[in-house]
Amino acid sequence: MSQQTMPMPLDSLGAGPGGLDEFRVTTPREIGAMLKLLIDGNVQVNLNASDGSVVSATLWTADLDRSSIGFSVNPDDPALHALVECQEAVIVGYLDSVKLQFDATNFVLVRGNRTCVLNCSWPREMFRFQRREAFRVRPLLRSTPTARFRHGTGAVEREFALRVLDVSIGGCALFLPDEMPSINPGTTLARVQIDLDADTRFDVDLRLHHVTSINADAKGVRLGCEFVRADGTVQRTLQRFIDITQKRGKLLALT
Repeated sequence: MSQQTMPMPLDSLGAGPGGLDEFRVTTPREIGAMLKLLIDGNVQVNLNASDGSVVSATLWTADLDRSSIGFSVNPDDPALHALVECQEAVIVGYLDSVKLQFDATNFVLVRGNRTCVLNCSWPREMFRFQRREAFRVRPLLRSTPTARFRHGTGAVEREFALRVLDVSIGGCALFLPDEMPSINPGTTLARVQIDLDADTRFDVDLRLHHVTSINADAKGVRLGCEFVRADGTVQRTLQRFIDITQKRGKLLALT
């Protein structure tokens, strides 16, 4: 599992000056606002149990009056039973460049005809961490930035050509149209050909970390991906592209 999807080590972070105060959110109103963003964005989160089990889910409800929240989960997930048995987990999810983390306890699994919801207590506090990664830029659309790869198993493997929404030294975001097959978080995509412009092309493996809804009119979702073991040549190519794109953006802002 990527370090980015694992809980931040709060003990070591809290050892510094000021402790964890700069990261901590404690008021129910602020916590509720963060939870609403997770719900509205249909953001994929990881529930990290104390025994090492990990369940992927989306936040379904956040009811402050009842002091409870609920996650939409896959009832067939083999890690779900272990998570419920542990009765505690650390929740990790992303809102753009911010990593959200909070503890969840007192799990109750509710199975319905169409949904399976994992309820738990309202978090007492939440932590917001700015992701430490290079500046993220949006490629110019006229260059038609594209990521091409094959994904699937056996006879159902198919070719994907997805638009690159933004890119940084550490990863990129891709647009997956609704009519394309879904890809699960945690999937590693091998030998992806990234074509950002006429001078910026390279091959790299991608690991999908989270899937986020964009808006009702987008007719697709945002795939947040990490570059896996990108070598020095790829990193230099990316840095050059980012620097040039930043400069072009500043020039356009002046016109």
